[in-house]
Amino acid sequence: MKVVPGEPAQRAARRVLLTGASGFIGAQIDAQLTARGDQVVRVDALIPEAHGPGVTPADGVHRVDVRDAARWADLLDDVDVVCHQAAMVGSGVTVADLPSYAAHNDLGTAALLAAMHDRGVDDLVLASSMVVYGEGRYSCEEHGEQQPPARSRAALDAGDFENHCPLCDRSLGWELVPEDARLDPRSSYAASKVAQEHYSLAWARQAGARAVGLRYHNVYGPGMPRDTPYSGVAAIFRSSLEAGSAPRVYEDGGQMRDFVHVHDVARANVLAIDTVTSRPAESWTTYNVCSGTPVSILEVAKLLAQASGGQQPEVTGDYRPGDVRHIVASPALAATELGFTATVAPEQGIVEFARAPLRPSVH
Repeated sequence: MKVVPGEPAQRAARRVLLTGASGFIGAQIDAQLTARGDQVVRVDALIPEAHGPGVTPADGVHRVDVRDAARWADLLDDVDVVCHQAAMVGSGVTVADLPSYAAHNDLGTAALLAAMHDRGVDDLVLASSMVVYGEGRYSCEEHGEQQPPARSRAALDAGDFENHCPLCDRSLGWELVPEDARLDPRSSYAASKVAQEHYSLAWARQAGARAVGLRYHNVYGPGMPRDTPYSGVAAIFRSSLEAGSAPRVYEDGGQMRDFVHVHDVARANVLAIDTVTSRPAESWTTYNVCSGTPVSILEVAKLLAQASGGQQPEVTGDYRPGDVRHIVASPALAATELGFTATVAPEQGIVEFARAPLRPSVH
């Protein structure tokens, strides 16, 4: 057994089944688990939206689909923990994507959980997302905390992108979102992530099992897929700059987000894997995985442009109806209960990301 500095020498190596093992985040989790001596059972369906067309599995990766988990349930034998990263990602490019989100995320998670129960695997770490919150947390200077409705198309068409107090119509200020905030999905992807959480909660209760959900905020870093509308915004900006074009920024660029480095996200998963087995039966807990340092979308585009020597961003005023204005997480609970605090600040990591290698669109 490999001894990792800072960890007790008696820690036994775990056998972890990792779905989405070939993906952007999954590959980083695999690397960290393997480096400390854990045994990783790697599975991935290698869907084109996440990996590009023509991809082939790397050595040691089982090309299987979570929707067919009952067919490959033997891979769960002797597994201690399942780390479920596999998903159809992105905000949903068109309404035609709805069946894909429901199939890969909803049905896939349900099928995996059923197979886990059949094989007696009782511990799960689930990749969730900030999108389950919908709009973030808002307050009015006069009327306190408010829950704004979805922004109207008429307001967006007029260039009014902020949320307003329903009592006085002032622009609302954003606040940090804790894990006990209401769930209010506003895109097909968001609806599917909420479904994954609900299936995991139901499974934990019905099976007497334990699950931890990690709500990722905007993940970026080396190895992000390029040139796909399902990529994160940082990779989309990068692709534009490399093509000699200005990054196109929606709305006015003032949308506040939390950008968290993929190495930190992987580390949060490792910490969750280490703690989920000690949780009480029938437990379900969620954590924000974030940097704790809010940054605007326009600032991200400017940092990337400056670091790469590319064109300055173009603020388009365009919008997508499923987008939310501000969503910034509270890192407090993850720090207290998981021992997770991000180590890469956005102003450092985004500048480094400007020249980091991306994953080709065709493998």
